[in-house]
Amino acid sequence: MDEKTLYLVFCATLVAILAVCIVVLVRNYRKLLSRNDALRESIDNLCKLNDRLRMDRHDYLNHLQIVYGLMELEEYDEMNSYLRKVYKELLKTGKAVKTSKPAINALLAAKSAESEAKGIEFVIEVKSDLKNLGIEDWELCKVLSNLIDNAQRALEESDIEEKKLRVNITEEKERYIFSVEDNGPMISENIREIIFKKGFTTKASDGHGMGLAIVSEIVCKSKGEIELTSDSEETIFTVSFEKGV
Repeated sequence: MDEKTLYLVFCATLVAILAVCIVVLVRNYRKLLSRNDALRESIDNLCKLNDRLRMDRHDYLNHLQIVYGLMELEEYDEMNSYLRKVYKELLKTGKAVKTSKPAINALLAAKSAESEAKGIEFVIEVKSDLKNLGIEDWELCKVLSNLIDNAQRALEESDIEEKKLRVNITEEKERYIFSVEDNGPMISENIREIIFKKGFTTKASDGHGMGLAIVSEIVCKSKGEIELTSDSEETIFTVSFEKGV
């Protein structure tokens, strides 16, 4: 092999190596951008939750004063009615801050407020503090956020009068389990087989085909499990992850 050929081979090899490096750099850059967006959203949700908690604390004294005044006037029926309303409002925030993960708490509080604004009853049941969570907090936020958004869209597009969305967080000996339930339309069997594929959507609007694909990608990468069940009464997406050390 002459010197010119060796030079060409060297250049071709160098170009190939540089191309691989560029691909790796672009891929890592995209991952960093995605993580940065998720972290920015988590910080925004934390700020909103902090403001909500500060407002609740500020209102405690006002509520106590009103209750005391109603007691002084012996307006016990009115007092009971007022306490029920106050308790219901405080319970919404209280149920969203039961885990040891501030980002998760903030996300649930934000999604609860979103659902309420859309006329959707949002119920949170937390039976685990997620202390030994094996997946990054920001990635779990992306999973839950996309599942909740998907349920919200299904309910918004339905003609159901009492729209309900429920998030359950539980744990077993070796796994954490998260389920998002809604009483929207049933997902047909043929759609369930392809619903997690990138770009799939039952609508023409942009972006609707990405959320569940993102969920599937994170679950697969984290060696988790995902399950979908759907009938005429409810649709349930369940994901689970192994506990960390």
